Amino acid sequence: MSPVVRRGSALASQLGLSDRLRATPADRDFFRSVEAGLDEIERRLSEQVAFADEIADVTTRYLLNAGGKRVRPMLTLLTAHLGDGINRDVITAATAIEITHLASLYHDDVMDDSDKRRGVPSAQTVWGNSVAILAGDLLFARASQLMAGLGEGAIRLQATTFERLVLGQLHETVGPDDGQDPVDHYLGVLADKTGSLIALAAQSGVIFSNAPSEYEQPIVDYGERIGIAFQLIDDVIDLSPQPEETGKVPGTDLRAGVVTLPLLRLREAALTDAASADLLLRLEAGVIGLLDVDEVAADALIAELREHPVTAATLAEAHRWAHEAVAGLDTLPNGPVKKALIRFADTIVERSS
Repeated sequence: MSPVVRRGSALASQLGLSDRLRATPADRDFFRSVEAGLDEIERRLSEQVAFADEIADVTTRYLLNAGGKRVRPMLTLLTAHLGDGINRDVITAATAIEITHLASLYHDDVMDDSDKRRGVPSAQTVWGNSVAILAGDLLFARASQLMAGLGEGAIRLQATTFERLVLGQLHETVGPDDGQDPVDHYLGVLADKTGSLIALAAQSGVIFSNAPSEYEQPIVDYGERIGIAFQLIDDVIDLSPQPEETGKVPGTDLRAGVVTLPLLRLREAALTDAASADLLLRLEAGVIGLLDVDEVAADALIAELREHPVTAATLAEAHRWAHEAVAGLDTLPNGPVKKALIRFADTIVERSS
């Protein structure tokens, strides 16, 4: 059996969707269908992220070959079972959305000056910023070609989501307006940069499986809220002392000067708490946005932030968004899909443990 064929089962297991929800024959059939769909998407990704031009082919395949959880196509396949199930259009949409996500990683790493992604050197550290940006552009173009085959409605959905991805990156880059609450601004960035594409993935499963239209908005809301929870958990994981599991150096975002919720909450706490103000000053002097740091001292400062109450508050915020995502599913019918979406939300927030 090829690695691609084994991929679906491994991914479903990794996301907690294999063994815990197989109580009935219907559940087992449901998950066999999802796993088979993931295997097919993996094959389609390998086919679509391919270019006749050698440098284009090598660079666009680079992060695909590095792995990934395939969270977005998983959601598309799950929600497709609210309608007629997984069909060719569902597979195409899921593939296009994952390629869009892949493209965004190339651009994000350039913007954030990240040195690693998925446990390997980021594309721009290998080929430089210009090539990394162009590789991302090629992937966006390929995703657009796939969505165009699904009709005008699909093109509009993708264009709207792409606009939100860009606006999210723009707003992250320029920061909040004068007088705007930094946390509200940050959550808006997460909704655009992460939530919008996850919402599109979930929505596409409903649309392209011909599910009842009344399911679409609850699923969109679920996807956006899960996207925010997902990124907040990533903010906590960024402080993890186990780079072999995260694929990143602890505090990668902080070192790059990327704003995260623990940092924003620490800035709030520093206004009234002397210990928080002291930690913030030391982080600014020894970690945040600095290329050349004392690694031992930086690791100790990141560990302090990890143990500070603001990180626990970030984790609680992630759980709140996941809870709201699940609460919005009340109008969906009971059954394997709803159980899987609830379990999916649980798995997202459990990643930090």
